[in-house]
Amino acid sequence: MRDLDALFTALGKSAFRRKFHLRGKDLDYLRDKGLPLVLMHARDFIVTRLAPALPANDGQQTPFKGHPVFVAQHATACCCRGCLEKWHRIPCGRALTPEEIDYVIRVLAHWLEHEKPQQPSRTPDLFSDL
Repeated sequence: MRDLDALFTALGKSAFRRKFHLRGKDLDYLRDKGLPLVLMHARDFIVTRLAPALPANDGQQTPFKGHPVFVAQHATACCCRGCLEKWHRIPCGRALTPEEIDYVIRVLAHWLEHEKPQQPSRTPDLFSDL
């Protein structure tokens, strides 16, 4: 597993990984449902689709759209066991440990937090009439 600062620096140098951003329905979903619920979904997706030693359809199990977590998985190279090994130094061929699952969720949370639309300030502009 990697330090998140080093990981995101490396991901930022990848043209493929940099192209992923939340748009349209995925962005709306994150805004409407909120990060805590989306991360609950992330944990379920990781446990069922990525954590087994030999995931079904490994390398093709993560869609490119349809949920903000799927986009985040591709952006952060948490989409398949091969990418986890290459980018995160988590070996293939064995089930993920609980610590590794938590790490993947932290990676996804970090990316989603930076993609999350900022809520407009509800503080009135006191100087707008000046």
